[in-house]
Amino acid sequence: MMSRSYTNLLDLASGNFPVMGQPREKKRLPRVMTVPGVISELDDDQANSVASDVPSSIIQDRIIIVANQLPVKAKRRPDNKGWSFSWDDDSLLLQLKDGLPEEMEVLYVGSLKVDVDPSEQDDVSQLLLDRFKCVPAFLPPDILTKFYHGFCKQHLWPLFHYMLPFSANHGGRFYRSLWEAYVAANKIFSQRVIEVINPEDDYVWIHDYHLMVLPTFLRRRFNTLRMGFFLHSPFPSSEIYRTLPVREEILKALLNSDLIGFHTFDYARHFLSCCSRMLGLEYQSKRGYIGVEYYGRTIGIKIMPVGIHMAQIESVLRLADKEWRVGELKQQFEGKTVLLGVDDMDVFKGVNLKLLAMEQMLKQHPKWQGRAVLVQIANPARGRGQDLEEIQAEITASCKRINETFGQPGYEPIVFIDRPVSLSERVAYYSVAECVVVTAVRDGMNLTPYEYIVCRQGVSESVSSSESSGSKKSMLVVSEFIGCSPSLSGAIRVNPWNIETTAEAMNEAISMADAEKQLRHEKHYRYVSSHDVAFWSRSFFQDMERTCKDHFRRRCWGIGLSFGFRVVALDPNFRKLSIDHIVSVYLRSKNRAILLDYDGTVMPQTSHNKTPSSEVISIINTLSSDIKNTVFVVSGRGRDSLALWFSPCKKLGIAAEHGYFMRRSANDNWEVCGQNSEFGWKEIAEPVMKLYTEATDGSSIETKESALVWHHRDADPGFGSSQAKEMLDHLESVLANEPVTVKSGQFIVEVKPQGVSKGVVAEKIFTTMAESGRQADFVLCIGDDRSDEEMFEIISSAISSGVLSSNTSVFACTVEASDPEPFSDTRSEDSI
Repeated sequence: MMSRSYTNLLDLASGNFPVMGQPREKKRLPRVMTVPGVISELDDDQANSVASDVPSSIIQDRIIIVANQLPVKAKRRPDNKGWSFSWDDDSLLLQLKDGLPEEMEVLYVGSLKVDVDPSEQDDVSQLLLDRFKCVPAFLPPDILTKFYHGFCKQHLWPLFHYMLPFSANHGGRFYRSLWEAYVAANKIFSQRVIEVINPEDDYVWIHDYHLMVLPTFLRRRFNTLRMGFFLHSPFPSSEIYRTLPVREEILKALLNSDLIGFHTFDYARHFLSCCSRMLGLEYQSKRGYIGVEYYGRTIGIKIMPVGIHMAQIESVLRLADKEWRVGELKQQFEGKTVLLGVDDMDVFKGVNLKLLAMEQMLKQHPKWQGRAVLVQIANPARGRGQDLEEIQAEITASCKRINETFGQPGYEPIVFIDRPVSLSERVAYYSVAECVVVTAVRDGMNLTPYEYIVCRQGVSESVSSSESSGSKKSMLVVSEFIGCSPSLSGAIRVNPWNIETTAEAMNEAISMADAEKQLRHEKHYRYVSSHDVAFWSRSFFQDMERTCKDHFRRRCWGIGLSFGFRVVALDPNFRKLSIDHIVSVYLRSKNRAILLDYDGTVMPQTSHNKTPSSEVISIINTLSSDIKNTVFVVSGRGRDSLALWFSPCKKLGIAAEHGYFMRRSANDNWEVCGQNSEFGWKEIAEPVMKLYTEATDGSSIETKESALVWHHRDADPGFGSSQAKEMLDHLESVLANEPVTVKSGQFIVEVKPQGVSKGVVAEKIFTTMAESGRQADFVLCIGDDRSDEEMFEIISSAISSGVLSSNTSVFACTVEASDPEPFSDTRSEDSI
């Protein structure tokens, strides 16, 4: 079988990513090129990107689901010759297909849970592709160990669950070699995706923290690829996340996705806070959708907890009596009230806290001694390490102590099941449990309560009608630190660290009246049954379609090195600035107007020393000394500073304080261009600004001749932004009757006279040139922020009014001031 695929003709560029160990060269999967492609090279990192203006010949959409492990089970054949494979029905990746369009083809990329000999890998790959539409990623043993058991399980997993590596034995310390293995593993996954992808037709959905840098590898290759990412673990607060040495690399990699999903608003809020504090990005909510603006792209933020597979649970319910005799369990616990816990054996599940709460309940409420039983099912541990060994020892000791203290002949208050338990066996325990208790100290989602609710609803089919109504009730005691907690409003939420209140919650749950239990159960069942895994995947995919709908209508450029790579998306009218083109037009023109912003354009925004260098002075002198040029620095800074800094530039024009003051050369006097020279409003505005300055550490007031500016660049990002919004409203209110404008900008709030803007300056320059018989035939206008947009906007009106000719060559450019290479990140609107 030939796979329906499309790929670039070139191998994936290695870029500047660290790579560990080269796997042996092996035969690629069969591929067919279905559309002609245009291969374009990125200017700055030689990475290759595929784009095409030719519609694909394939109409049907396809989705490639990428996760650490494929949704298949593998086992060696009895004769030890080859492998046999089957679907893993418990895998979320397989279950989510129910929510995708029926006609959509689904392809899986991931690793296998077994080690496959290199000599068998080609045959296994072909078999999985043909029969299961799965593409396996085989990781070399050294990379696999450092990637999964090293960086994922010893560093990311603890950190995302709020465990800081205070010592080498508690929470894994960061080691560069483990990070390099993580990157190398993600690159191998990307190569497998690239082998089978059709970038014009396919969607890519990446799952979980194992593959957080994969979006960058794929985005480097395919600028307009439609790609989503869902994190199934918690995302920690910024105070925890910022301790990660590669924090910005991972954030930037995730932002190369089009849609990023989280289980809860808390996790999404923490991610957005990290983006704000570490990358300076802000988010906005529009018509119910949250988006982060990132270099012209809007990355959607999806908040949707995953659900369970209803059909799978219900099918097991019908077989529960046969596969696991529920009657035996009822007989075993006859006359007892059963509380149930089902948890993985790891340090974050709070199993020992649950046992201590059970012990406390038996002490506080002796009536339950001999009557209440906690059945604790412990699934096998996925990780390993000293922390896990310590918690296992604690659990064993607690079980022994509690059973010795409260046990009686024929009664043990703790029944600890430390072995793998099938879904059908879990269903049997759910059917006899009066309450499920989850005391995880941190968990991404935890679907145990959902499974329990559905089982309690459906178990009535297998019991007598007299018990039917009684069986449709359930009670939950859940930790407030797990992802499913917000959706279970009828559950008793607890802080698992508080043993006494957890014990009281357990007593309340099993003592509650049946009518109340039934009402809570019905409310939960309505939610769980309607928000199943199909609803979750359908909702995520629909949002991914919506987020990506404009992909092929925008112009995209890939820029940046290594994990600094990002895609700049712009309106189709924009063009990347061509140095050769602008030089050619410049040489042909006779009357040139060159307008330059200062901070962020001539000088980097991050520079502490704002004095222009000798190189800058030399360049500006060269430009301004040409009689064909009219050169202006248009800045918000004061006239004294600008006059001092540019004193060597005798023919340079300066517009200070956004154009309130203006002079055409060093020999001319300053003109006051503002309409109003009364500044009584400062006596109103300054006390307000001082109030906010005192309350906001890191903020300051800049007093100009014509304006007042409040700066909060050095304040806490969240608090400074909040204070700026509040101050803006406050100033607009108290200055409503004054002839001033209140505006917010990059880390500033500014009050200035009405009618003063960089746009007015530009218009005045163009008009003066036209009136003197030197109508500009070349305009170069460069800026970096919102205030410079006023210069860009005036150009169109100047052409309409005749101040500029319709044949004028116009280059209105924005620059990323942080980029060390001038013009390498510059966009222009060329009206030639």
